[in-house]
Parts: sequence; C-alpha cells; structure tokens
Amino acid sequence: MLPYAPEGFCISTPTMDALHHGVESGEVFQAMCTKCDEYHNLHVDLGCCKGIIPREEAAIGVGDAPAKEFAILSRVGKPVCFQVLGFDRQGTALLSRRSAQVEAKCFFLSALRPGDVIPAVVQNPAAFGVFCDIGCGVTALMRIDRCCVSRLSSTADQFRVGQSIYTAILGIDDDLEFIHLTGRELLGTWEENAELFRSGQTVKGYVRSVMPYGIFVELTPNLSGLAEPVPNVNVGDPVSVYIRSIQHDRHKIKLNILEVLQPQPMAAKLPYFITSGHMEAWEYYPGSSTVTYF
Repeated sequence: MLPYAPEGFCISTPTMDALHHGVESGEVFQAMCTKCDEYHNLHVDLGCCKGIIPREEAAIGVGDAPAKEFAILSRVGKPVCFQVLGFDRQGTALLSRRSAQVEAKCFFLSALRPGDVIPAVVQNPAAFGVFCDIGCGVTALMRIDRCCVSRLSSTADQFRVGQSIYTAILGIDDDLEFIHLTGRELLGTWEENAELFRSGQTVKGYVRSVMPYGIFVELTPNLSGLAEPVPNVNVGDPVSVYIRSIQHDRHKIKLNILEVLQPQPMAAKLPYFITSGHMEAWEYYPGSSTVTYF
C-alpha cells in the first residue's frame, strides 16, 4: 500500500495519542468532514476531540484561485486526509489537508512510474474521462478510452462518485505536474474474461452500441458479444442474453437478446484481475490492436 491513500479508500479514526504523535511525525490521517462553516473552515469528526481545517489549509491553491472554493465545499460528508499542525487552547486539533496533498503530490511525481498499479477513488465521472483521487485528494485523469475495452458513451456508465477502484500509471507530465491513468489492463484479457462464460448460458449484459447489422452487448467491462438486431433496444439498456457460441479462435461471442431488463444499480466493484504490482506491457489477445506498452 502506498503511504498516501486516496480519500475514502481506507478510513481509521485516529486516537488522541496518534494525533499528538502526528504533530512531530507528519503522519497522514483520514476522518469524516461534517461541516463547512461560514468562513469555509472544514470541521472534522475525530471522535476523541474536535478537528478543524482552516480555509487556507483545505486544498492546494485555495488561496490563489476563487474557483477552488468548490474543492472545500464539496468535502462535506466525505472523508478528508490531513496532517496535524497542533492544538489550540480549547484542545481543538488544527489540521492541514493542503500540506498532506503537497507531500503526496511530490511523492507521486518522483516515485511512481508508468506501469505501477495503484488504488484510486472516483471524484468525477465525465463524458471524456474520469477524474480520480490517487492519494490525499491529488487528482489524476483516466480518459474514457482507457477505462475498459467496452465502448462507453460516458464514464458514468462504469463509475460513480466515491467508488474505490484500481488503476495503472499511464504517463506523468512533469511540466504540468499531472498524472494520467489507465484501467483496462487490470480488467483481464479476452481469454480471461471469456473463461467466465459458457455456451448455452443466459446472463445479464449492457447494450453498448446499436448497429444496423447487430447489437454489441457488454458481458464484462472487457468483454462484449454481438447479438442479432431486435427492436426497441437502446444504448445503456440492461438486457438478458443467451450465449449462442464462444469462438475462442476468432475471439468472438454470438448472443441472442431475450428481453430488456428494468434499470438496476451499478455493481459496487469492478471485476479486476490485477490489483497491485507493476506492468511492462499488456495485450488484449494475440494480434489485437489493443496493446499497451508502459
């Protein structure tokens, strides 16, 4: 586990002794933010005492950019990372999220390299990609084409705010001090996903594209099959499908759509095959155009 965890990935309320020790050690803790007051100070539930993150300590760059105010307001009801600056006369712990972010960002830019697999927490699924917290609120981007092999219309098809996921470092822009992520390499090859299914089974899937010659249905984020055209089916619909055949030699799956299902909540966890370590290269199947070299 990296020394700087994403906010919400692992929460363990610190003890009073740990908080006092943290003043000297600089240890990074996590706890829930319960309120943003009229001065935009964040109030944190530490259990053993009151905690407050002054506005200027709430995030990197808050004092320089008014637009950053949303970075403060949006933390209410969510976990926050922080370091302990000290205690006031009333025993309230004075905390800094900004210093934890600065330390974490310096670590990520210097220590991580392309191919490293790290945890992340979803901040904002957008049409073009998903912004992720890779540690202490430090943001990195996974473009929509890097999320999985399936063709998504929006990253909201696969992610929700606060979801814990795994990613791999795709690249680091040293000039902009920004990190780019990829996730499809962790969700398995064609063969690994196809082994989860058998011809003759009926399973649930999601319609990802509707073409004149057929309908592509996602069985897993890295595995889709082609069904014959049927009426009244739209992109995003959950459907039940009958697996007619799995052609391992051609890397194709033939399906029949049986019916459109009622909308259902998104699965809490993605089906990862890799959640740690380092990758040098990945290929969806031998001869595939879907290849990554880190």
